[in-house]
Formats: sequence, C-alpha cells, structure tokens
Amino acid sequence: MSRILVLNGPNLGRLGTREPDVYGSFTIADLQSALSAAAGSVTVEVRQTDSEPELMAWLFEAVDTATPVILNPAAFTHYSYALRDAVAQVTKAGVPLIEVHISNPHSREEFRHTSVISAVATGVIAGFGQDSYLLALAQLTRSL
Repeated sequence: MSRILVLNGPNLGRLGTREPDVYGSFTIADLQSALSAAAGSVTVEVRQTDSEPELMAWLFEAVDTATPVILNPAAFTHYSYALRDAVAQVTKAGVPLIEVHISNPHSREEFRHTSVISAVATGVIAGFGQDSYLLALAQLTRSL
C-alpha cells in the first residue's frame, strides 16, 4: 500500500479558528478526512507541528522511506533555510514534494511573497483553500 505524508508547519494546528476569512473554517481533522476520502487505496497521514526540528525530522523520514510529501511550511516558508535544505534532500532523492498554501501568499503582505522552499520543491499549489491539498494529492497519486 502506498503512503503520502501531509506535513503542516506552525500555527496550522489552529485551523478552523485562526483567521477563517484567510484560512477557511476547516480543521486539521477535517483535512485528514477529506484527503483520506479522496485518496482511494493510498494511506494519507496528516501531521502538524510548530517545531522546525520536528518538521525536518519528518522530511528525513520521507527521504529514508521514499514517501511522497505534501508540505505546507506555513511561516517557515519565508525564512527557514534549514527547512529548505531538508526539502532539497527529499527532492534530490527523487521523492516528490509539493509545497501547498491555503491562501495565495502573493496576494498578501509583501514578506509572504518570497518562499525559500519553492525552488527546491517538485511543485507549488497555492490559493485554493483546502483544495490546495486535494490538488496536490491528485497530482501525487497519479504517479503511485
């Protein structure tokens, strides 16, 4: 059975209550349900952490197990070179990793316009709310 890791960075554990006008009203549990329903025979494992080292450890797990990743790096998107280097290890190992964002960072504050992750990700999907994850899942399951 195939598996996909869905990794979420800081503050995304507050989905459903944090700025619903920007991030919508869905929760991490809702995201897990939606992705599992859409995944067919693929196992989808949704994780969230506010810890950069923990997120990096999960990326190293993806490298070691050749597990595709959907990554919402959240605030780490804009400044975490350590996370960027971990993502680069994933994609250089030939493991697909899609960077996702719930909102469109380019339509928000200027500091959100730059991603240090995008250049080393396999692809980027942003601005479609929860559907950003579903679009990434559809793309990854095509190759499994």
